[in-house]
Amino acid sequence: MGEIRVPRNMFLWSMAIVYMLAFSSLYVQLPGLHGNGGVSPVRPAEPPGLTGLPLLDLMLASPRTVLLDLARAWGADPPQALELVCLAGALLALGAATLAPLRGSLVFLALWCLYFSLSQVGRGLLSSPWDGLLLEAGFLAVLVAPLSLLGRQVSSGRHDPMTFWLTRWLLFRLTFGSGVAKLAGHSAPWWNLSAVSHMLESQASPTALAWWAAQLPSWVLRLGTVGVLVSQVLVPLLYFAPIRCLRITAFYVQLVHQLLSALTGNLTVLNLLTVALGFSLLDTEHTMSKKKRAAKTWGQTLVWVLTLLVELGVYVLIIYSATRLFQIDVDWEARTVSSKTAFTQQQFGDVLRTTMGSTVWIAVLSLTWEVVGALLSSLCVRGFFWKLWALVQWAVFAAATVAMFAVSVVPYTSMEPWSSSKVLPVVKRAHEWVKPYQLVSSYALDRQLAAGRGRPELVLEGSRDQHTWTEIHWMYKPGNVSAPPPLVAPYEARLDWQMWRAAQGQAQESPWFCGLVLGLLQGNKNVERLLQTDPSQYAFSEERPAYLRATLYQYQFTQQDPDGSGPKQWWRRDFVKDFCPIVYLGDPDLQAMLSLHGLDEESPQSGPSHSPLARLLALLRGHLETLPGPHVQWALLATVATICVLKCLLSRGPGGRACAAPPAEPKSKKAKTPAAPASKAPAGPPAAVAARAPTVERRPEVERSPRRRK
Repeated sequence: MGEIRVPRNMFLWSMAIVYMLAFSSLYVQLPGLHGNGGVSPVRPAEPPGLTGLPLLDLMLASPRTVLLDLARAWGADPPQALELVCLAGALLALGAATLAPLRGSLVFLALWCLYFSLSQVGRGLLSSPWDGLLLEAGFLAVLVAPLSLLGRQVSSGRHDPMTFWLTRWLLFRLTFGSGVAKLAGHSAPWWNLSAVSHMLESQASPTALAWWAAQLPSWVLRLGTVGVLVSQVLVPLLYFAPIRCLRITAFYVQLVHQLLSALTGNLTVLNLLTVALGFSLLDTEHTMSKKKRAAKTWGQTLVWVLTLLVELGVYVLIIYSATRLFQIDVDWEARTVSSKTAFTQQQFGDVLRTTMGSTVWIAVLSLTWEVVGALLSSLCVRGFFWKLWALVQWAVFAAATVAMFAVSVVPYTSMEPWSSSKVLPVVKRAHEWVKPYQLVSSYALDRQLAAGRGRPELVLEGSRDQHTWTEIHWMYKPGNVSAPPPLVAPYEARLDWQMWRAAQGQAQESPWFCGLVLGLLQGNKNVERLLQTDPSQYAFSEERPAYLRATLYQYQFTQQDPDGSGPKQWWRRDFVKDFCPIVYLGDPDLQAMLSLHGLDEESPQSGPSHSPLARLLALLRGHLETLPGPHVQWALLATVATICVLKCLLSRGPGGRACAAPPAEPKSKKAKTPAAPASKAPAGPPAAVAARAPTVERRPEVERSPRRRK
């Protein structure tokens, strides 16, 4: 692996951006999610048996208790304590995104602790796949980032290739694990290559571009399914290739995949995290501007030619394998391409058993290479003290890297029973110990897709007399068949995503759904803003509904008109069943469900706090509560972009060139040669002396000549 300084900085900067988006997105929705009378309100009750524990143990055992204790100490109620955590995390991430000195290990450790605390408090609503991925990648950022104290870097940086390798391993587990799970889960759409046409309309939050993509010919969408499987099963094997061009190609394949996914599915945080992890496939030579290279010797030319031939051979092998495995055949007369799966589930299981163990051993060899390389680099440090300091850091970070890799093998091999049985028991026990902290997880994105077309969708309706029912439209969730699917990114609509998951189950399986119904019946404005921030778009903004019901529909994209014009209706839907019967305040069935999930308790209504912190939080909330979440996040991104542009402009000199500090002269153990006396002229003819003089010294003479002045 080449020099990784620039890709490492790109990864840390991207992690700061992702943290900023995650904290700000949650802050916007906190009053409706966890506020008083919200969907899942925070209760002040403390778990028993935790009194007298140290702060760190108490934080790990019950972050909710620590947050509530801090809230009482600062004069804020529990919801405001969560707001304070979100604001602190967003501001700290904003600082890390704009100021390089803040991208240190301690800052990322603070960001991880803050987000981990929020995930523990809001377990039910912060359980998306990207939440677990953010916690794992965020912890790796703690190991990758330099350790700085009082503005000075303490770590030597010799261990960076080892810790940065963990991000490559996480990227491999994310992509390869998701690709394998699609086929190992025996999902029919993935085996008959119709998954992409299903995903475009059945994903959590499709965009208008997804509608247009769904109008493509079926053979194009089937090729898209082949492309997804190839990019997630075959291409990840190149992540550990010794040839850098293969790794760079794998990065751009994943970049295109994530870009298309973001444009059609609004999965911004997940896509950004995947791209951030993909920077581990690059090196500084590729990311910096290319310089003129010196002429190669015949030996270097021969090595370059052999490397190029191997690289082309790998590309041909991947294309040939994809063509044979999916029987891709071009019909030139009909101008179509046919494809179908050419292997059975039994054959795939046999290959998976061999591949799973092989990839683990390949990762072991790759990690060993990085560990040995970091050790040799530490041994080359001059000075006994600095060499000892570098070796101590190498030992600490090598142990942490090996430990993280070992425990990550457990969830990685969990998809194949035979490989999982080969994992050492001590490693499994270590995984169980770190499992509550979400340091490692298993990833199987889009593993199961329904065999039928369309997406299940819940539609809420309200009424004041049980005769006239009015549909409640959401800002981002599919509901109104005439409204185009919006581009939500980079905002994460938590409740909309939960509604998509609830449509695939039962109302009793979603405790927060009862809180949503109760909040709408009570006319809670914070809950209503989760659906619509503009009161004119909410049907019951003036008078709350007396009755509510939920109906399950099957939504499908409409077809494009023959004239090629835009759609008049984006969706068509069919009734499936009643999801939630008619409920009202005081309804016995509703009260039983609220009591079952512990939502029948009255939230404590404390008077307005007069502490400065509580007043400041209330003032800020008053300014932002009516703004849509995407506007807030785009404002933060615009702030980061403006600061970066200003820093770039201020760093340039009057002539437009960047002002770079002169490089420091390296210290030498040899005694400095005394300078020659000024009166003693150098030997040799004057012409030879002038020729040997540096250009910097001759330049003033040229500028003072009469010809130069003209």
